[in-house]
Amino acid sequence: MTALRAQHSTVTISAAAVEAISLGTWPTPLEPAHRLAVSLGLDPDDLWIKRDDLSGLGGGGNKVRKLQYTCADALAKRATTLVTSGAAQSNHARLTAAAAARLGLRCVLVLEGQAPPVALGNLVLDHLAAATVIWAGDVGPEQLADRLQVVARQSRQQGLVPYVIPFGGSSPLAAHGYVDAAVELEAQLPGFDHVVVAVGSGATMAGLVAHLGAPRVVGIDTGAVPDAATMVRALVASITATVPEPNDLQIRRDQIGDGYATLTPAAHQAMHLAAETEGLFLDPTYTARGLAGLRQLVADGHISAGQRTVFVHTGGLPGLFGHPQLPTLMA
Repeated sequence: MTALRAQHSTVTISAAAVEAISLGTWPTPLEPAHRLAVSLGLDPDDLWIKRDDLSGLGGGGNKVRKLQYTCADALAKRATTLVTSGAAQSNHARLTAAAAARLGLRCVLVLEGQAPPVALGNLVLDHLAAATVIWAGDVGPEQLADRLQVVARQSRQQGLVPYVIPFGGSSPLAAHGYVDAAVELEAQLPGFDHVVVAVGSGATMAGLVAHLGAPRVVGIDTGAVPDAATMVRALVASITATVPEPNDLQIRRDQIGDGYATLTPAAHQAMHLAAETEGLFLDPTYTARGLAGLRQLVADGHISAGQRTVFVHTGGLPGLFGHPQLPTLMA
């Protein structure tokens, strides 16, 4: 590990285009998880949980760190409206709505699918934060991005000044939020060996890799985008001069199951395991897949007893209450 860190210390990360504003409560806690560690096959002191679900704004989650940069840019450009897209239960959409409310901006959310008969989960919180929701129908990623631009143009025609945030809030600017998180982690637990995090649209893992190096960061692909590895590598390349080779990025794809919107058996088990051992609640889409991935990494021998491992809890709990397979958790 010493040689690895010495090599990575030469990496230069580009400065963010804007200075972040504060939207959360920092640093987020880093908590030991002794009982969960043992249940996974690790030593009691091996596992730590980085509680980015406790980041403060709008129910918390990893998107707050990213929004501190994108919202700073929006304010610098005198935007009056934040416009973004996501899945129906998008955590990014919920937190964008919350950030807009905090900053006195309007918010328009372009969401995949059709309006449900009853709003649940994140959709309720979107409504409480006074976001306007536009349903894009059953579209793919490209069509959703096109619809987002149409909505932005319509906002301009209405006399507003829109600021478009891409799907999932992931951009080179936003990735700096997880460079900040990596710096926090090193101060809280010097010399840790691994970080495991769920991967959606890519900026969270990219920021961690940019600062910590690819060998220390393992991403668990949730199936949110077709090619997470390409997105992560491109984002890393946008903020640092040292870009990992495609084969160097550690992104596991064995937890996607039948797709992003499904609750996999392994994720189901992980949710029960975290709750029963630590009173830690996970969402079915991201953190449950992330913990299921960590469990498999230990089973495969990729992570072993004696190695200090950080699991990043990226939030998302409100989405649990809008998940179509919610009743199955009682089984």
